[in-house]
Amino acid sequence: MNENPMLPYLGKLVEVRDLAADIKLFRVEMLNGGGEAFRTFQPGQFAFVSAFGLGEAPFGIANAAGRGPAVDFAVARLGSVTTGLHELGEGDVIGVRGPLGNWFPMKKFQGKNLIVLGGGIGGAPLRPVIQHVLDNRSDYGTLTILWAARHPSLLVFTDEYDEWRAAPDTALHLTVDSPDEKWDHNVGLITQLLEKVSPSPENTVTITCGPPIMIHFVTKMLQEKMGFAPKNNYVTLEARMHCGMGKCGRCNMGEKLICVDGPVFNMEEVGGLMETFL
Repeated sequence: MNENPMLPYLGKLVEVRDLAADIKLFRVEMLNGGGEAFRTFQPGQFAFVSAFGLGEAPFGIANAAGRGPAVDFAVARLGSVTTGLHELGEGDVIGVRGPLGNWFPMKKFQGKNLIVLGGGIGGAPLRPVIQHVLDNRSDYGTLTILWAARHPSLLVFTDEYDEWRAAPDTALHLTVDSPDEKWDHNVGLITQLLEKVSPSPENTVTITCGPPIMIHFVTKMLQEKMGFAPKNNYVTLEARMHCGMGKCGRCNMGEKLICVDGPVFNMEEVGGLMETFL
């Protein structure tokens, strides 16, 4: 981090492309010391991204550090900051403050089967987990990916599905709430897909990110119907953060502050606090 933790590094956009409807992927080359600061970021960490003159907003880092020196962010057009970012293109400069927060304990997961459950743009902070496992495939057991969105046009990283499917001991299951005429995969909520896949809890860790209501019902099903222990159900949470350093208190979930205690938790830590997050 900079000596002033509120001062962002500069980053040059080296690639901007459409990821899904009103969602863009920004690939950032870090400048003025940011390259060193982001050299060893971990799956699950996040950063604040600035559209100069408009403000900053937090985004989960959407790639694994081992995939190259650039840092990826998936940005949905939702407000003034994200709209300003969507109007930028390759060569433009943004601010990036981070990396922040904790991360998924990938070393602890070694030797275990992993189930990754992503809903909509909530798949962005899970992509680093998938990339890390694929790049270190022999360190992990089976990888099962359950990927959901309201509509096919909102599925993210569709150009990478073939890579995921081709990896050893890896399965990808897709579902949408409202299919179009070309859709030939599952239709329904991710909880329905989870029930259909019916994974075993034996030597298995789950990792979930999506809307809070999705996380609530997914973890409820995993624990109450499928026998997964809360300590083996990991989630990464999004919240209205302002400082990223635990000072403003905007991202509190009970006594937890998502920006510094998270955004990665297991349900043994926060299961009793999730109702306050919904």
